[in-house]
Amino acid sequence: MKNIFLFIRRYFTFLSFLLLQVFAIVLLSRSSKTHEAFFSDATSELTGKLNERYSNLRNYFSLAETNRQLAEENNRLRNLLASNQIAPDSNTIHYTDTTFRDSTGRYRKFTWLPAKVIGNTVTLQTNFLTLERGSNQGVKKGMAVIGPQGIVGVVVETSANISKVMSLLHRNSRVSAMLKKDNNAGSIEWDGSDPSILTLRNVSKSAKVVKGDTVVTSTYSANFPSNLMVGTVASIVEDPSSNFYTLKIKTATNFFSIQYVYLVENVRFAEQVQLENTPQTNQ
Repeated sequence: MKNIFLFIRRYFTFLSFLLLQVFAIVLLSRSSKTHEAFFSDATSELTGKLNERYSNLRNYFSLAETNRQLAEENNRLRNLLASNQIAPDSNTIHYTDTTFRDSTGRYRKFTWLPAKVIGNTVTLQTNFLTLERGSNQGVKKGMAVIGPQGIVGVVVETSANISKVMSLLHRNSRVSAMLKKDNNAGSIEWDGSDPSILTLRNVSKSAKVVKGDTVVTSTYSANFPSNLMVGTVASIVEDPSSNFYTLKIKTATNFFSIQYVYLVENVRFAEQVQLENTPQTNQ
């Protein structure tokens, strides 16, 4: 209280001047319609600008919640895509498929789950992401991870509420990919140098590839749905000693700023992997 009185005493003249100015403006605005309209317009403009600044500030601090809501809405829409479902062979059906079928008899092959990124590395040789979603929320080992711009990696470990993802920026990462324009397939890897550049190996030299061509996931992947964005061709390396190109791919995903992803489960992933890994017996 003492400090308040000291402040008023020190700045009494200035405060009195401000008070008299406000009083004079009020009297002036009421003295005529012209002045009243002028001050009313000025007050409205000032109030509008203050409200705009406040709204922008409030929107900035609500971006995290907005992103979460958009991720959930995108997840709902992705689950409605027709590409998530395939039509079984209707000529011979020997059992009743227990997975979800729609009214046309197609069954769901892929399901999508949103997740928030809470950990991410890009500067190591073996980079991982950490997601705030685990086995209690439906995450399984082997699920594909996809960002808003393109693919991100594959789930390698899960706990009750957290999951660990092997990023594409990992020396052991391998994803089947292809050129979008002609379906020439190869294997996406990372050489451990530039976090924005991947390597697509084993693309046949019969492919008419040019810089800027789009690279997407192939139909050979058990984890990823086909035709998801991987990146674009940045450069072409031709090895005279082989029949294959080595392509440098500019990643579609910005691994430095990714915040939300989608986990994608192939409901027949385990069946496919088990069959592919079964050793062939001699007849």
